[in-house]
Amino acid sequence: MKLTLDPGAAALLDTLHAAGYAAYAVGGCVRDSLLGRTAHDWDLCTSALPQQVIELFGTEQCIPTGLQHGTVTIKYGGQLYETTTFRTEGSYTDGRHPDAVQFVPDVREDLARRDFTINAMAYNEAEGLVDPFGGQKDLQNGLLRAVGEPQQRFTEDALRILRLYRFAARFGFVLDAATARAARQLAPHLDCISAERIQEELAKLLIAPHPGAYLEPAVLAVVLPELTPAQLAALESLRGQFARKPAALLHGITGSGKTEVYIHLIAEVLARGGDVLLLVPEIALTAQLIERMERIFGSRVTPYHSKLTNRRRTETYLRLNRSQGGEFVVGVRSSIFLPLKRLQLVVVDEEHDASYKQADPAPRYNARDCAVVMARLWGGRTLLGSATPSLETWVNAGSGKYGLASLTERYGDARPPEIFVSDTIRAAKRGERHAHFNKLLLDKMEAALGRGEQVMLFQNRRGFAPYVECSECGWTARCPHCNVTLTYHKGGGKLVCHYCGYTAPVPVKCPSCKVTDVVPRGFGTEKVEEEIARLFPAARVARLDRDSVTSERAFNAIIADFEARKTDILVGTQMITKGFDFGGVSLVGILNADNLLNNPDFRAAERAFQLMMQVAGRAGRRSDGGEVVIQTSEPGHPVIRQVAAGDYDGMARAQLAEREAFFYPPYARLTLLTLRHRDVALLRRGITELAARLRGRFGRRVLGPMTPPVDRIRGEYLAGLLLKVESGASSARARELLGAELKAFSEDPEFRNITVVVNVDPQ
Repeated sequence: MKLTLDPGAAALLDTLHAAGYAAYAVGGCVRDSLLGRTAHDWDLCTSALPQQVIELFGTEQCIPTGLQHGTVTIKYGGQLYETTTFRTEGSYTDGRHPDAVQFVPDVREDLARRDFTINAMAYNEAEGLVDPFGGQKDLQNGLLRAVGEPQQRFTEDALRILRLYRFAARFGFVLDAATARAARQLAPHLDCISAERIQEELAKLLIAPHPGAYLEPAVLAVVLPELTPAQLAALESLRGQFARKPAALLHGITGSGKTEVYIHLIAEVLARGGDVLLLVPEIALTAQLIERMERIFGSRVTPYHSKLTNRRRTETYLRLNRSQGGEFVVGVRSSIFLPLKRLQLVVVDEEHDASYKQADPAPRYNARDCAVVMARLWGGRTLLGSATPSLETWVNAGSGKYGLASLTERYGDARPPEIFVSDTIRAAKRGERHAHFNKLLLDKMEAALGRGEQVMLFQNRRGFAPYVECSECGWTARCPHCNVTLTYHKGGGKLVCHYCGYTAPVPVKCPSCKVTDVVPRGFGTEKVEEEIARLFPAARVARLDRDSVTSERAFNAIIADFEARKTDILVGTQMITKGFDFGGVSLVGILNADNLLNNPDFRAAERAFQLMMQVAGRAGRRSDGGEVVIQTSEPGHPVIRQVAAGDYDGMARAQLAEREAFFYPPYARLTLLTLRHRDVALLRRGITELAARLRGRFGRRVLGPMTPPVDRIRGEYLAGLLLKVESGASSARARELLGAELKAFSEDPEFRNITVVVNVDPQ
């Protein structure tokens, strides 16, 4: 049989033969040539010793890549040819490299050390095919078989187990029974292989047509999250949709295993040499996610967020700018602007999260929307993942603009939690309310703690109390720079403005009437923590909010203790709702759902549903299931009923009907204009003038002037205008007209000192 050799490989073999050495093309290039495939890497083996190879071809052409193992890489014709001396090998103590090698004169001895028969063939034009182990016949029969004793081959290097499945998946071959049995038995030894080596082999495996058909569960358990049939179906669906559409939504209920699907898609892109960006909404989530990704992808994972030092961020930017591809970045919204030159996939996890919108300072952008645009510009794809997608994304998926794949069941044997709605008014009337907790919640907490399980309590306000008040005259402590009450932080013994950071001591007596002490009103996470510690003195209680998380280290410590079950009850703000997977949590309590529902925002119902469903999803992520208690004074509220039923579709239909009726996104594009100035009279004249100018251009599309709920921040008064432009209208024309009017307004001598903030698609 005659094979067509690579010209460079043929020339090198001729030179070695002319010098009196035996030499062959060997391994994958021979295999691929016999299969009629194009061989990309041509490896050579020879009887020449490494030093003799260097003397023959010269030091400038040779790279001593592994002299102790007989390997020299020869540069020829712009290509690299790995050339190895015939050798036998001793034991593999480290599971990777032989402890010792012995150079031998016969190529057949060298072939005996190789992994599979299809890779244990050599060729040169003078002798033809050298095939001592029947590799050619195995190729013809579509059989993958270890050279010699399979147990020995896999014990020498456990990574060969992954190579076995990779070659089988790549070629569609059947596994030899003895070889497959040895791979299954020795799969646990893969945990001794470095993450980098596993990642490299795994990435090659996952781009095969049907890797799941070959991978054994025992292997998956060690190196890759096992996919359920539902996850495999979602993965195949996404692959097909990405062939036709630039973006797709993965709509999976909490605990359905969206991350496992991400991992497969990420590995496929990295294997092709493409860049991947995985966006997360909060810095707090990056550590846990990075740790998980590093277990699969090793050092290829690059974190990027504001908690990194300036030096490290600069180094990351410069390195990525020099990279030729194969990068994997996990970061927050600012990561979208990193110089990833071969960006093929952007994964936006929890795509509904408002944290993706940069509102202040400029530039103002939504990283989710930027991801879709940038991936399209680079010819890549965007995957949007969420259990509670934003309605804009939901409409795009429903209309066919985006692809859509769904995961409707939890991963493995985990069951959705049972949700209970507890009426706070009724509980108070019946004397079944203690502090800020209904009897139903307290009873279930006692039961869960008695079983040795964990509890999470969600209260979307930090601090001890939202404000302090004099019970005699009604005085409240307010920020001198902002039109808001000061939040009481008991731990620091101070009053804090959450807008500008102003702090003040708690007054001993009411500054107004001088009669009584001021008393805290309402409750935040700090007060919940204190009350819970008093009600359950034996329980270990921790708090997760922006006050307790003073650094990344503090955050990691709180999470690590809860994950290790050193904490029984975790109290937190919406920081606890995002992406965490704690196996010990059987009960979640939502303490004040009314606070979420009663916001003056057209997105209030959508956001309330998303938050409650996300925090509810932290419960029962194992086979035992879990429970959720929602405390509310409005148990009949439509959103509460939708949350209790897990009815995202119902929520979406109701909210979209309202938005269409009242002309709100996604049926219109909003632009919020916020004017700021210290002189309230001048501000009012300015916004009245600007409103008149804009109405001349846009007519009834302009709403306002209006006063925001907080109308003074950092000493500046605020007023707003809202511009609604119907979907389908020219955004470019709207920008042009708006820009012209804003320019004219800023050039008016009376109003030129008024700051105008333009926020497109405000969140």
